[in-house]
Amino acid sequence: MRLSDYCSDAEWKKIKDFADGKETPFLVVDLEIISQKYDELTTCFPMAKVHYALKANPGAPVIELLRDKGSSFDIASIYELNKVLDAGVDPERISYGNTIKKAAHVKYAYDKGVRLFATDSKADLQNIAEQAPGSKVFVRILVEGGETAEWPLSRKFGCHPDMAIDLLVQAKMNGLVPYGISFHVGSQQKDIAVWDAALSKVKYMFDWMKYEEDVELKMINMGGGFPANYISEVNPIQVYAEEILRYLHDDYGDDLPEIILEPGRSLVGESGVLVSEVVLISRKSRTDLKRWIYTDVGLFQGLIETMGESIKYPIYTEKMEQHPPEGNVVLAGPTCDSTDIMYEHVSYGLPLNLAVGDRLYWMTTGAYTNSYSSVEFNGFPPLKAYYIK
Repeated sequence: MRLSDYCSDAEWKKIKDFADGKETPFLVVDLEIISQKYDELTTCFPMAKVHYALKANPGAPVIELLRDKGSSFDIASIYELNKVLDAGVDPERISYGNTIKKAAHVKYAYDKGVRLFATDSKADLQNIAEQAPGSKVFVRILVEGGETAEWPLSRKFGCHPDMAIDLLVQAKMNGLVPYGISFHVGSQQKDIAVWDAALSKVKYMFDWMKYEEDVELKMINMGGGFPANYISEVNPIQVYAEEILRYLHDDYGDDLPEIILEPGRSLVGESGVLVSEVVLISRKSRTDLKRWIYTDVGLFQGLIETMGESIKYPIYTEKMEQHPPEGNVVLAGPTCDSTDIMYEHVSYGLPLNLAVGDRLYWMTTGAYTNSYSSVEFNGFPPLKAYYIK
């Protein structure tokens, strides 16, 4: 990999100077990059409300930065809700986007002032009606996109559009406000056309609710899905925006409904560099062509998205400046769990003179690393995270 593809010389120097001398593993998050990504997104989608998906990186400095820039927030639990409220965010800027939630947690969020809830089932809708009377609800639908997303999200969440219509009708009957429809095309989605297919379903539902049920929906929540810069090439956000806005205007003309975006990875992914150390290098036999590189960070210290080799992080070591990567390696974590292998079948190469004690820098690791890190599997502590400007 080329370091210049992932950060400028000035950004790298800032991160390297901060990281030198600190015990690994740890994550360094550059808040300035998050600020730039937010500005870029809101410029590309000037009419949209951004509800940052807190699960991507729930660090207090991230919340405070986005709060001050005017972002709203998508929370998946009352624990995330407390983090956002503790930062002084008005509950009107918060949506409860998880469709799987306890009735008591619905009531807790309602009592704290949250009035916008996602749902995709009759049981959850009933909980909202009982515990959050009069609230706005949006129904999440199932959409295609799992084949082209590197981290699919469609199978567990959402319902068929016909069922979604039933839920919206039931919401009105139960005293709730049937407010809109949401979908998620899958995280790290590279195929822009899947938004077109999803929005076509939404347009059908908007028309049906208006003309058949006399309910005028107000909002489309397009979720997240915009990609970050890993090892495979992706289009810039401007290209996504141009196409998606064209789809919207084709369907609604200039009278667009309220649009909500729930970015996570695309806002914070490229802000992070995870710094690790090589613990052991071995081969499994005298004739084995592959080196096994064991590092002090693995699936349970924040790299869970390498499961199934789904998310492929760019990996840099300073020895690459003088020695090219040669020979495929297996990259594995430090725990005693045999699943703690990040990359075995994807072709990753590292310099032949890589040695125990050398540092590996995992680029584009600002999203879903510190939030996925285990508490103490094998006694290893949670991944440390530092936030710099």
